[in-house]
Amino acid sequence: MPMNAVQVHVRKDALTEATLAEVPLAQLPEGAVRLAVESFSVTANNVTYAVAGDSFRYWDFFPAPEGHGIVPMWGHARVIESNHPEIAVGERVYGYLPMASHLDVIPGKVTPSGFMDTAAHRQPMSPVYNSYTRLAADPEHDPAREAERMIFGPLFRTGFLIECFLRGADWFGAEQLIVTSASSKTALGLASVARQTSPGVKRIGLTSRGNVAFVTATGLYDEVVAYDDLERVPVLRSVSVDFAGNAELLAGIHRHFDDALVHSALVGMTHIEARSTMGGGGEALPGPKPALFFAPDHAVAFFKAHGPEEGGRLVAAAWHEFLKAADGTVAIERLPGLAAARDTFAAMVAGQIDPAKGIVIEP
Repeated sequence: MPMNAVQVHVRKDALTEATLAEVPLAQLPEGAVRLAVESFSVTANNVTYAVAGDSFRYWDFFPAPEGHGIVPMWGHARVIESNHPEIAVGERVYGYLPMASHLDVIPGKVTPSGFMDTAAHRQPMSPVYNSYTRLAADPEHDPAREAERMIFGPLFRTGFLIECFLRGADWFGAEQLIVTSASSKTALGLASVARQTSPGVKRIGLTSRGNVAFVTATGLYDEVVAYDDLERVPVLRSVSVDFAGNAELLAGIHRHFDDALVHSALVGMTHIEARSTMGGGGEALPGPKPALFFAPDHAVAFFKAHGPEEGGRLVAAAWHEFLKAADGTVAIERLPGLAAARDTFAAMVAGQIDPAKGIVIEP
């Protein structure tokens, strides 16, 4: 049994600076389970967790030394030691993991399909992040598509929930959906679900000029437009969903559509350099006040409305449909070791990773 875990400690005030740290593994408490992290993906989503680490408490899931943080990842892990009667050594789970080699959890609310980590420090945060799926009884699990699930899964689910919210509001009467950062995985998920369930709403993807070909090739949008060609988009009743977090771009959308913009949703912050002015600053924007969409709250409401079984079935059905659409859009690259995770995350923060590449780390 290893005496030490390895963790990646990121400097909270300089996200591109990260170090590998060895941390002794304590004796496993009664009722606890030790997970060996097998694989996780590093995506722009993880950059959002770090950027919003203090305001949304993402740093609080996996404690680190003062001034540093451990960035949460979605991935797969194996039980290597268990002091819990219902969880066996060798079992595999999917869920929220640290950028590290190991994680100790205290399973509660154990069912055949999953459990919650009841560790005290995690309870103030959304239950969405504290639940672990047991792969042996999971409708979304496909052993051949584990990489895709890590890369797209959490982001797809956010896209699914956004569509669910907009459809529930009858799209605020909009004729078209304007999506920024259209190459991002959450945006692709939203576009896929909207195509499946709301084909009457036109889907327009905005992206950087360099990504137009990639986004067009996904076939998920009715039209793909470069950011600086925004004025080409017809001024019709529109809903905008902003994944970019770029205040200038958001202001441009509000000015272009003005009163024709019936709802403006803010999700994530992939454009890190603009985060300080996210959602305004300066003069008031024309049109509706941008509203933050916080997916975990919508997830709790969705599963409360549908129940875990039916809710899980609805998500899984839309997910398998999305996988067909997304097939081949991302080249999966597997990298061994946490040094690769550290380097990939730093490159991601600096915006140096091609969206057509999905990176899976195997610690």
